[in-house]
Amino acid sequence: MINSILLYIGSGLIIVWGIAHIFPTKSIVKGFGEISKDNKLIITMEWIAEGITFIFIGTLVVFVTVFGDVTTLIPQIVFWISSAVLLIMAILSCFTGARVPVIPMKLCPVIKTIVAILFLVGSLLKV
Repeated sequence: MINSILLYIGSGLIIVWGIAHIFPTKSIVKGFGEISKDNKLIITMEWIAEGITFIFIGTLVVFVTVFGDVTTLIPQIVFWISSAVLLIMAILSCFTGARVPVIPMKLCPVIKTIVAILFLVGSLLKV
């Protein structure tokens, strides 16, 4: 039961973070100033893609938690892979976006890491 709660909290957090990535895309792109149309399209695509990735990971974990026995191997593999992807993205953020003075960008690796830990702990608890 506690394991499922941790998985749901992590899922909710990363889904909300994904939605929070998508909504400000236009202002984020505008913040780059005068850049080419191609660069605007690439930044837009990448910003939205990261948001969709977060929403997908959170939704996948929710569905596996709801429709499976979270203590069996297949759901646990889903949780571990999701954690690994989030940790890799957190490391990437530490070397890129988190190096700018924008607070949400600095929060990104922290949130990804917290969710990865919630997924790992939720997958390992047998309660």
